[in-house]
Amino acid sequence: MKFPEAAEELTEFFKMLPGIGRRGAERIILSILDWPDEQKIALGNAIVQLPEKIGCCPECGAICSKDSLCDICADPRRDNSTICVVENMPQLFAVEKGNYFRGKYLILGGRLSPLDGEDGSSLNLELLRRKAANPETAEVILALSSDVEGRATAAYLTELLADLPVKLTRPALGLPAGANLSYADGATIAAAFSNRLDVD
Repeated sequence: MKFPEAAEELTEFFKMLPGIGRRGAERIILSILDWPDEQKIALGNAIVQLPEKIGCCPECGAICSKDSLCDICADPRRDNSTICVVENMPQLFAVEKGNYFRGKYLILGGRLSPLDGEDGSSLNLELLRRKAANPETAEVILALSSDVEGRATAAYLTELLADLPVKLTRPALGLPAGANLSYADGATIAAAFSNRLDVD
């Protein structure tokens, strides 16, 4: 038995979500179809409003309410002298979970991956250079994943910032080689940040 066309279209969208295959997408749709009509309409409206209500922070690239700063950049208690560079929002959440880092962030928006066609042109490199060149910035932490693409990106950023009078460091203890930073627990993140190393 085939899904109706409208449900089939939704299936294709849900399959784009991480960890969701066809069977998972079908289960989600069948569950939504059991909801009261008002709840279905509310879900649809919430999705429709995403582009109008959610944007990127102009200071760091993190997701936030449209046309405003994110909570971290707007917090006067955060340390402006230290910038933590991460690939994406899950990595920012992972670092915050460690409850150790009290500086600001910069979301790269990905990493170098020539095999996937990512040559760095879509990354927030101009914003990174601008923030690193700010006289108030004393240290830039390259908190990227330690797999091949993450290390290649860190090497590229080290070159990109080499002419600036800013200290470059990377997290140290606790992060196993080849691991994705997004999956590290809070204690591991805190250990890595408290013992960070200078970038060679």
